[in-house]
Amino acid sequence: QTARFAKEGYQERFTAFVKTLTSKPVVGVGRYTSPDHMAALVAKGALDFIGAARPSIADPFLPKKIEEGRIEDIRECIGCNICVSGDRTYTPIRCTQNPTMGEEWRKGWHPEQIPPAASKDNVLIVGGGPAGLECARALGQRGYAVTLAEAGEAFGGRILAESELPGMASYRRVIDHRLGAFTNLANVETYLASELDADAAAGFGADHIVIATGAHWRRDGVGLHQRIPLPADDTGPAVFTPDDIMAGRLPEAGPVLVYDDDGYIMAGLIAEELARSGRDVTLMTPDAMISPWTENTLEQHAIQRRVLEAGVTVKTGRRLVSLSGAARHACAYTGGEEETAAAAVVLVTSRISNDGLWRELEARDDTPWHSLTRVGDALAPATVAHAIYAGYRFAREFQAPASAAAPFKRERVAV
Repeated sequence: QTARFAKEGYQERFTAFVKTLTSKPVVGVGRYTSPDHMAALVAKGALDFIGAARPSIADPFLPKKIEEGRIEDIRECIGCNICVSGDRTYTPIRCTQNPTMGEEWRKGWHPEQIPPAASKDNVLIVGGGPAGLECARALGQRGYAVTLAEAGEAFGGRILAESELPGMASYRRVIDHRLGAFTNLANVETYLASELDADAAAGFGADHIVIATGAHWRRDGVGLHQRIPLPADDTGPAVFTPDDIMAGRLPEAGPVLVYDDDGYIMAGLIAEELARSGRDVTLMTPDAMISPWTENTLEQHAIQRRVLEAGVTVKTGRRLVSLSGAARHACAYTGGEEETAAAAVVLVTSRISNDGLWRELEARDDTPWHSLTRVGDALAPATVAHAIYAGYRFAREFQAPASAAAPFKRERVAV
């Protein structure tokens, strides 16, 4: 199970029962991530061995780091199950915390080792979200002089807000691990409350600029099933996005329609958050179930149960067609249209890159830098795992000699 729906050690009552029935050594699992918890269970005889599949995906050197007392160096699993999704989507395994997972053999990426810097060039990274943090950490590990500038009052980007939603606190580990790494990297300088415009970024004097400014949720309804903006005007319900809700800009009194055309976890989180604050919430989606992509992370059933238990009305197979005058929607199968009373609509559809700074820099005639690159959501909005991977990949391949080999090895050359 994921961290949203099961606490660490959630199977302990079962393994404790097994211990009463046998004198043989017992190995147990149950989303164990804390080394202290693991050691305590063994010490008190509750288990003889700890099975830690996902934690060792996040950090393959977990046992060695525990043995050496390097607890602060552990990349602790966040329990998001993005690793499991590869099984269901027939794609290479990925890990939010460990961007090298699945690339050890294919690309020769070692989880702990990275090639040293190829020059004395310095790098300016604009944006301290997941991609920017990981890019700065990995470049710093290589030995480059790195400056990380974040416009906000804290590092973390999207994770700062998303980790405050129900059951999402474990995502904070993504931030904490990377900030912890900076304490051992004197060549990485970090600055908060440092919003840079094009003139400031260009005048900084960096040899290379990396734009990691993230993305924001669309307000026009464009999503997986809606390729053009929805008709809307002032006569319709007030329109909100997940960014509004997470920032505390909440709908006023009246029923709220949360529309999911994204398919991952956000719509369920927003619906649950609003329902638990006492609002009358309807969650609508064109799909046959809410959050359908989470079948790949084995969460869909739990998500739908959670929103129903929170009192949310669920309507599936309905596609929004207009927000002019009322929230009008059509059956995804027959096309038959209806209206739903809603004072406000929260559109959970898709996200747009915050690439304004990159575009301004790209358009300049004066380019004192050697390279200008976008990474993470600033290039292509996706999951946190993809943002971390993008930041690491840039850092890993930065100024590395071009390989004449195939992009990656394959286990089978014919399928």
